[in-house]
Amino acid sequence: MTTTDIPAPAARTPRSAPAPRKRPKREREGAAWVFLSPWVLGAIVLTLLPMAVSLYLSFTDYDLFNPPRWVGLRNYTQMFTEDPRYWRSVVTTLTYVVIAVPLQLALALVVALALKGMKRGKAFYRSAFYAPSLLGASMSIALVWRAIFNDGGTVDNLLGTGGWVNKPGWALLSVALLTVWQFGAPMVIFLAGLQQIPAELYEAAAVDGAGKWRQFLSVTVPMLSPVLFFNLVLQTIQAFQVFTPAFAVSAGKGGPADSTLVYTMYLYDRGFVASHMGYASAMAWVLLLVIGVVTAVLFRTSRSWVFYASEGDR
Repeated sequence: MTTTDIPAPAARTPRSAPAPRKRPKREREGAAWVFLSPWVLGAIVLTLLPMAVSLYLSFTDYDLFNPPRWVGLRNYTQMFTEDPRYWRSVVTTLTYVVIAVPLQLALALVVALALKGMKRGKAFYRSAFYAPSLLGASMSIALVWRAIFNDGGTVDNLLGTGGWVNKPGWALLSVALLTVWQFGAPMVIFLAGLQQIPAELYEAAAVDGAGKWRQFLSVTVPMLSPVLFFNLVLQTIQAFQVFTPAFAVSAGKGGPADSTLVYTMYLYDRGFVASHMGYASAMAWVLLLVIGVVTAVLFRTSRSWVFYASEGDR
C-alpha cells in the first residue's frame, strides 16, 4: 500500500462564534433608569416638588412664620383688582422687554456680521465681546453700572445729563443697557448661523445685481431666521425674569417713583420683605403662565417668517 492510497483527512469546518446573548428588554430599561436616576431625582426634589408646594401656597395666606391658611383665590383677586403697584410692575417689565430684547439682538447681529467679515483677530474679538456674558447678572457688575449712571458718574461727566438712576424717565433705560451690554451669548449663536449660510447664495445674488443691503434682506435674514427665532425666544424669557440689574440700580427699592420696579423685584418684595409668601407664589405662577403664553405666541407667529432650508427643498 503506497502513500498515495492513504485517504486525506477530511477538512474541518471552522466553528462559528456563539451569537452574543441579547439582554432582555426589562434588563436594558433597568440599566437606563439607573443612569437616569440622578437627573430624575433632582428634577423631582429640586423642581417638581417646589413647584407643587408653590402652587399650594398661592392659594394660602402664608407669612413664613405661621402655618399657611387656605384663602382660595383671594391672592389672585387682590393681585388683579386691588394692587396698583402690581400693575405698575407689569407695565415696567413689559417696557423693559420691549426695549432690551430688540436692542440686544440688533447689537449682537451687527457685531456678528462684523466678525464674520474679519480676516485677522477674529478669535480675539469674539472672546472680548463674549466676556461680559460670562460675568452674568452679578451684583458687582450691576453696582458698577449704577456708579457709571449715577450723579457724578461717567455718563454724567461725559453728557452732563445728570444721574440716570435718579430720573424716572431714564432709570429703566440704564437697566436695559446693562442687559444690552451683555450681548455675547446671542452674538456667538448669530456668528455660528452666519457661517452656515452658503457663499453661493451671495454670489448668485451679486450676479443678479443685488447690493449689500439687498443681500442682507434677501439672503442673510431668511437663512438666519431660525437662529434669530431661537435667540428671540431665549432672550425674551430671560428678560421677563430680570431681577439683579434692577435691584442693584434702584438699591432694592424699585425707584425712583417705581420706574425700575420690575415684576420679579415686586415678587421679592411681597415674599421676602413683606412676608406675604402666598401672594408672591401667586405672582410667580402668573409670571410662569405669561411666559408660556408669550412663548406659544412666538412659536405660532414664527410660521410666517422663519424659513428652514429643508422647506425649500420640498
